Amino acid sequence: MILSYASQQDYDNMAGQPSGTPAWSPEDFAAMGAFMEEFNKSLEESGELVETRGLVAPVHTRRVGSQDGVIVVTDGPYAETQEVLAGYWIVECDSFDRATQIAARLGECPAPPQVAARAYADVRPLAESRSDLEF
Repeated sequence: MILSYASQQDYDNMAGQPSGTPAWSPEDFAAMGAFMEEFNKSLEESGELVETRGLVAPVHTRRVGSQDGVIVVTDGPYAETQEVLAGYWIVECDSFDRATQIAARLGECPAPPQVAARAYADVRPLAESRSDLEF
């Protein structure tokens, strides 16, 4: 699984709203969209793409937890600097190294310089069974 991250501030900036950092231009957003479409298409054509989804802004998040045995539901948004999952790709490929190569291509995604400078993706194997979780 390849995971990408953002913050509420990033979502606001992509929507053209300045929030302490410069807003994305329509051209910036269009370039990112075109890159993602081509990235996903290439994975689909190679047969490595299982599923991909982008997630809506963190402001629409609900966090469900427990405090003293009582279920607690907290609505977003969360602190603007807190990173949240922005999207994911599930890929089926020959090796962990190949999944890492695929994730590295996300570094080519066009973005304003302040966004590109802090962008990253995580690559994590999926557990197929409980035995995969044993240490």
